[in-house]
Amino acid sequence: MPDNSRLLSMALTVFGVIFCLIYPLAMFWPSGWAWHEGVPASDNYFMMIVGVYATLGIFLIRAARDPLAHASLISFTIWSSVVHAAVMAFQSGRDPMHAGHMLGDVPALLLVAVVLGVLMSKAKTKR
Repeated sequence: MPDNSRLLSMALTVFGVIFCLIYPLAMFWPSGWAWHEGVPASDNYFMMIVGVYATLGIFLIRAARDPLAHASLISFTIWSSVVHAAVMAFQSGRDPMHAGHMLGDVPALLLVAVVLGVLMSKAKTKR
């Protein structure tokens, strides 16, 4: 596996694990990761997000074995992260009580998009 694919595999694994840990992140830093008051499990919407991201995380970890064979999943992760971050940034900007998201999940999702986008681009060109 070329170096760029190896870096992409590592990034997919790291981000996949982090996506599986959204619930604990919300427990330790609720203002940066959860949109509701109280414990994370007290909100049905948040638990749905936890389930979706845990599922995506597992598939990213699986995709790390052969990233170029899973290009569509990686593209989905990149673009859905950009859209999710943009929507959350807009919503955070409208509600000062949620300003913590501008230091938590918004930059985290943009980091995912940039890192995966750059590494995927480099892995494709070295093919």
